[in-house]
Amino acid sequence: MLNSGRPQGGSGEWEQPFWQQRSWVLSAGFLLVLLVLAVFTMLGGGNGTPADTSGGDRPAPSADPDRDGGGGDRPGTRPAGCRTDDGDQAKPTRAPKDFTWKADGTGLVPVSRTAGPLTFDGPVWSCFAHTPMGSVMAAHAITDHLSYPGWRKVVDRQVVPGGGRDALVASRTAAGDKPTSGETDGGGYAGFTVLSYDKEKSTVMFVVRVPGKNAYGTASVTLRWLDGDWKLAPDADGTVYSGMSQISGTKGFVTWEV
Repeated sequence: MLNSGRPQGGSGEWEQPFWQQRSWVLSAGFLLVLLVLAVFTMLGGGNGTPADTSGGDRPAPSADPDRDGGGGDRPGTRPAGCRTDDGDQAKPTRAPKDFTWKADGTGLVPVSRTAGPLTFDGPVWSCFAHTPMGSVMAAHAITDHLSYPGWRKVVDRQVVPGGGRDALVASRTAAGDKPTSGETDGGGYAGFTVLSYDKEKSTVMFVVRVPGKNAYGTASVTLRWLDGDWKLAPDADGTVYSGMSQISGTKGFVTWEV
């Protein structure tokens, strides 16, 4: 069952933005680390001025613009070959029947042929359905790829341009590239909910399982529909995650079930 607001059972908010945490962790298990980092001293803010953040190439117009589903700054355009069923505009109450886990670094990210992503260009997994479920899939894929080398390509092509993206680049650049390694583990993502949605904007909350404990972590991200696909929309200071807290269970959330 899906709730319409803040999940119950939270044990408190973490006040500092994630981008001011001592460590940079953006992977399937990012909230697991945040549960530990929350007890450490937070670093102060401060954004540098990044190099060119003008973004990647604009997507080519689709041969069938009506399939865009409307919305965005450039309605009627989608990346070439990107076709999705955008008919279901209801907030999801279950995971897609066709979802599977796809390896990304040492984590697993949910993917679906009906909700996306449908195209895979290195770290850029794109072409999401213009639906609430499509925004959920985009939230997982885009944020997860920010933890690995190739993150700049993801930022250029899948983050809304502006001051927030500039600040995000500055924070991510300062963290440096530290490739992860190890065994693939799909135990991170446990569920999700769509907190708010319209065809221009979506706010998605993740639920991540804490290994070995009867506890979970949550965090939410905001996306916007731009140039025919969902893009991550950080705050002006580069903050990506909000609403971070620890909860005792997944009641009120949609869970990932095979």
